Amino acid sequence: MIVARWSIDAKFGHKSDLIDSLSKWQNSFGTQIGWEGKCRILTGSVGALESTVISEITLDSLSDLSESWDKLAELNGHKEWSIELEPHVVSGSMKWEVYRIVE
Repeated sequence: MIVARWSIDAKFGHKSDLIDSLSKWQNSFGTQIGWEGKCRILTGSVGALESTVISEITLDSLSDLSESWDKLAELNGHKEWSIELEPHVVSGSMKWEVYRIVE
């Protein structure tokens, strides 16, 4: 099992817009690529940047993540969603981290 985390820093005053956009993404695109019930959204609180928003996905393997990304590339509307997200995000702050679950 793995946990894949996509983190993004919100521009000042845009955190709620970013969270709303990620929630809509999970309800539309996430369900189409098999991530329904496998995602959650986290935000910075104590010891973390308050502006950071993380979309966390639990999957069986790296190959499942890769297959999901392949499906995502084929979905209509995903590029437009990305363009709509951009004004809420600190440029260059997006990153993926993948962790293996050991226990």
